Amino acid sequence: MAKRDYYEVLGVSKSATEDDIKKAYRKLAMKYHPDRNSEDPKAEEKFKEASEAYEVLGDSDKRATYDRLGHAAFDGSAGGGFGGFGGGGFGGFGGGGGGFGSAEDIFSAFFGNRGGGGGGQARQRRGSDLNYRMELTLEEAVKGVKKTITFTAESTCQTCNGKGTENPSDVVTCSQCNGSGEVRMQQGFFAVSQPCPKCHGLGKTVKNPCKTCQGSGVEERSRTLEVTIPAGIDHGQRIRITGEGEAGGVGATNGDLYIEVYVKPHGVFKRDSADLYVEIPISFTEAALGKEVEVPTLDGRVSLKVPEGTQSGKVLRLKGKGVKLPQGGMQGDLLVRIVVETPLNLTARQKEILNEFQKSLEGKSEQQPQKKSFVDSLKKLFS
Repeated sequence: MAKRDYYEVLGVSKSATEDDIKKAYRKLAMKYHPDRNSEDPKAEEKFKEASEAYEVLGDSDKRATYDRLGHAAFDGSAGGGFGGFGGGGFGGFGGGGGGFGSAEDIFSAFFGNRGGGGGGQARQRRGSDLNYRMELTLEEAVKGVKKTITFTAESTCQTCNGKGTENPSDVVTCSQCNGSGEVRMQQGFFAVSQPCPKCHGLGKTVKNPCKTCQGSGVEERSRTLEVTIPAGIDHGQRIRITGEGEAGGVGATNGDLYIEVYVKPHGVFKRDSADLYVEIPISFTEAALGKEVEVPTLDGRVSLKVPEGTQSGKVLRLKGKGVKLPQGGMQGDLLVRIVVETPLNLTARQKEILNEFQKSLEGKSEQQPQKKSFVDSLKKLFS
């Protein structure tokens, strides 16, 4: 009988994420595990089928190959020879029609870890990493802050404390492999060892799995965590908190939690690494005569002398008023851009004064050097 499509077996679409595939497999493995369905002969076959599908779809490289070639990529008809799951090559020793797949993957569903054969010493796969997007104000990012976050994730089962069973005496030595985690299979002249089909390479079995986590050692629940954001962190940077990701199941290490920082736009300042930028509007008379102005900083206001004759767009620097970076301790500056503002809605008298002022500038090119330079350039262009 032709094999069913692996995506169909797990009940997921071809666009399913790695996490979707993992959850679908875990659900099926718990439902059809032979230790929980001793009176249902079809359960073992369904368990094998789901395990075989996850062996392929749970691995990004194998999944890509399967998407291109289908079952032929693994049954030997595509030139693989020894790569099959059932019938052909060494992969068929687990039994007809599909084998158990990887024992490392099978055990992740039932006991919450992934075992591999070898003297009863199972290889564990760590829990998945988690990503959390945290929104900060500019002030919080520059000065540092403590934030309390709440998120839902697979966590160590509180009922069995991650052991997979409430009673440690329920974890017993496997009767089929006597705790070795391996069984020896022979076909013709060849003899190979493979993970024990009963304990799936762990050398141990659980008689009474924890009712809360079904023996996986993990449960999905809401968690609250206080996170310290270091001073000087910038938009887009990440903080890694070791061991605060998803639980890895019985005996496995947890994944990590990554906090990605998003800094909200500020109404006054803009940031470029260690430097801050601010625009200060002044009148053209203040720019012409010079003036001492108040400039905002993240630590309060400071005075800044705007020199006489300052042009619009001129940038003045306040040393050490920027951001202190967390790495290296470099202290940035505050860069103040002067914007000369043209007045609006002038009165008749104001216009009269300005016209008199403009006439006083005629013939005095030294007082308008940029205009003189522009006029000279035009003369050269059209001469």
